[in-house]
Amino acid sequence: MPLEERRIEVDALALGMFVCRLDRPWSETPFPLQGFQVLTQEDIAHLRALCKHVWIDVEKGIERTPRGLLLRLGFRRERPGGGLLAEPAPYAQPIPIEDELPQAAPAWDAARTFAARCIEDIRAGRRVSVDGMTDMLEPVVSSVVRNPDAFFWLDALRRRDGYPYSHAINACALAATFGRQLGFPRELLVDLAAGGMLMDIGMSALDESVFTHPRPLDESARTTVRGHVELGLQRLHAAGLSNPTLVEMIASHHERHDGSGYPGGRAGLAVPLAARMLGIVDSFDAMCSERPHQPAISRHHALQALYKQRDRLFQAELLEQFSQALGVYPTGSLVELSSGEVAVVMAQNAARRLFPRVTVLTRPDKTVDPAFPQVDLWSDGGGEGRRSIVRALPAGAYGLSLADFFL
Repeated sequence: MPLEERRIEVDALALGMFVCRLDRPWSETPFPLQGFQVLTQEDIAHLRALCKHVWIDVEKGIERTPRGLLLRLGFRRERPGGGLLAEPAPYAQPIPIEDELPQAAPAWDAARTFAARCIEDIRAGRRVSVDGMTDMLEPVVSSVVRNPDAFFWLDALRRRDGYPYSHAINACALAATFGRQLGFPRELLVDLAAGGMLMDIGMSALDESVFTHPRPLDESARTTVRGHVELGLQRLHAAGLSNPTLVEMIASHHERHDGSGYPGGRAGLAVPLAARMLGIVDSFDAMCSERPHQPAISRHHALQALYKQRDRLFQAELLEQFSQALGVYPTGSLVELSSGEVAVVMAQNAARRLFPRVTVLTRPDKTVDPAFPQVDLWSDGGGEGRRSIVRALPAGAYGLSLADFFL
């Protein structure tokens, strides 16, 4: 196969590219004569100091592979506390949701119990106990790896019993699903799930009145709320949690791509990748949740709202991957079909993302259909006979409550 070279400016280099020629002799640089792969930002900085442009070998580069994507996003092979991580790799295709639901249900219940215990400990002024956290998270991560739809389907059917509890469980599963999409090593999926579960634990140490009034927060209240990051870290440190990857995630999950976040005002790749991911997860679930000062919006519209902030609050490439992980109409979304029926999305169709599998809740006149038929929108009918999604609906539209139907 002939060598495919491409001349690019040094500032256009991305992690994973293979540099095969320079605009100056190799002998005048510290780099190997046979070329090298760009693995760190330091490599780019060294090249920038020596060259204006270079040539890359497109075939040897890995920028188009799952590992290349992670390198571009700033993935580090080393843990903050030392030690190499396993090689990133794509996960197998999901198993059928029916096969996963029996395993997902006890994992969901255990996560709910753990989150409630942590939150109640902090509210009561007790030392938080994180004993058994890894053992609790392993089944959650295993379920998400096998089929993330099952966890989100179960969540859609549960009655929500308070934002802090639901947010902790949802963020846990969303973070693991996000990592699955990117091919994170399995050990990091557990860290991501833990980060999602615990990132807002400091909120429970604040006065509940901050969250229960029906108006947006004023500047004084916003300052108070921003303190939850440090409060959470203090409580977790007192609990003996010292995992540096987890601490780094929690400390930086409110930093933003454009530097407008807190507490440090860090921007771009200076924000750890896992923390950037948690920031997206946190914002997505907050928008989808009913709170005193803000009604919930549909999962579909929450994804659209995030996308409007691409390369401002959130990195565009990360947002694209998050959207791919959840689907155009994420599992659990209430939707209206072209037939007039109302349905809930039950499982994604990886090949036909606009045509997921749904459970139909109503007839075209919006009266409940007690048969609750399950329909694969792509394989059901064809041509003019195929039903499609015409719009996403907010939770509770037409007076429909999934928990009333299925629990």
